[in-house]
Amino acid sequence: FLTNRRKSLRNHLSSSNSSINFNLHDDDQLVENDDVDIEIIKLSKNSRRITCRIAINANLQTVWNLLTDYEKLADFIPGLAVCQLLEKTANHARLFQIGQQNLAFGLKFNAKGIVDCYEKDLETIPFGQRRDIEFKMIEGDFQVFEGKWSIEEMNNESQEVIKSSAEQEFQTVLSYAVDVKPKLWLPVSLVEGRLCREIKVNLLSVKRQAQKVIQSELHSC
Repeated sequence: FLTNRRKSLRNHLSSSNSSINFNLHDDDQLVENDDVDIEIIKLSKNSRRITCRIAINANLQTVWNLLTDYEKLADFIPGLAVCQLLEKTANHARLFQIGQQNLAFGLKFNAKGIVDCYEKDLETIPFGQRRDIEFKMIEGDFQVFEGKWSIEEMNNESQEVIKSSAEQEFQTVLSYAVDVKPKLWLPVSLVEGRLCREIKVNLLSVKRQAQKVIQSELHSC
């Protein structure tokens, strides 16, 4: 939709020095809770696939509600300064996001991007159920920035119980996968490590927020 508002956002994007739309301030307490599995795959010289997952003591619907309440994501995702809902239909959302990223050698980039999110229907899987949110940056800092949030809730009969380092059992696993290719002026090696760290913080932040919601519901009963 090429409204005046969209044109203004387009100009805002093209005029900024930027890197990526999910960011963080230093949050060492979160990173110390190192219960995120993360993997990096080299797709080409300047592109990577990053996948990670975390177990959460919350049900699928609680996590889903947090991830799809888009304009409140900035309330608990460190460094995501703005997450503005531009357009919403039944299973699609278009977001304008602003963050800030500190890189090596004292470089600092403002992060701005327009991202399309596609909310998938609930699926039945062996031992449970799953629901996904696919996303793709359509304007912004990368040639490619697209991937998927996936929430899997295991039922009580599942033999695939996920355990933390404390050997606690969880029923829900949140996964995040993204293919990323920066624009030519920004080598992927410059942002790869920082990007992995902020993705880890994002998942830990979602976990912490989901468990706060569950605790609040328990106390209100």
